[in-house]
Amino acid sequence: MVTSQLPLWSDKERVQGWELRESERARRLTVRVFHTGRVEVVVPSRTSQLTVERFLERHRHWIERKREEARERAVPVMPFPPATIDFAACEERWRIYLAAGATRRVTVQGIGAGLLALSGDATDARSVRKALRTWLTQRAEAVLAPQLQRIATELGFSFGRVLVRRQRTRWGSCSTRGTISLNCCLLFQRPAVVRYLMVHELAHTVQMNHSRRFWQIVARYCPDYRRLDRELLDGWRRVPSWVFSDE
Repeated sequence: MVTSQLPLWSDKERVQGWELRESERARRLTVRVFHTGRVEVVVPSRTSQLTVERFLERHRHWIERKREEARERAVPVMPFPPATIDFAACEERWRIYLAAGATRRVTVQGIGAGLLALSGDATDARSVRKALRTWLTQRAEAVLAPQLQRIATELGFSFGRVLVRRQRTRWGSCSTRGTISLNCCLLFQRPAVVRYLMVHELAHTVQMNHSRRFWQIVARYCPDYRRLDRELLDGWRRVPSWVFSDE
């Protein structure tokens, strides 16, 4: 981080989520506005402060417009810990049970059909979020990895391995080695949308681009991909705020 060396914005902007990150690998200045409203500016090493300031000034209106769009699409803050967790992808509802216990260490584990036991200090919101996120990733791996394998077998694709992670910007990706990464937040999306995303990533095992040939492959197995892709782009609205919030 280089924010201390480059005081490019006011304290108000910094509090609102503007972040500056220096990168040895970056070739040019870039700015991203995440669905949470957080702003990240990536700065190539040895870029002058004046260059960065001019870049931000040119893009300030775009940044503010994107932040406003993010605020309009923001997921409403719900009571925490949540009483239930709903997974549209596999039609599961999990009810959270506050278990008794003397330990302060927070853990979350399934204790029956649709029942989660939250043990430890339930007033420690940060620890509860961490425990819920760990369980979310584990549950997503148990649900999504076998589903990806079934679809690959059904459609005649092959891939190297699958990783399930909690990502802020991507729903999925496919590496040149055939490793497919899936976002655990796919559990909050409709089954048809999840299947489209998996077809999309499997198609990358054949075409590592978004060429016409790539979209022809996707359309062959998912004719309604355009509508589903639009729905997925708006899918962050269906992800509970606790999945990413640190407040």
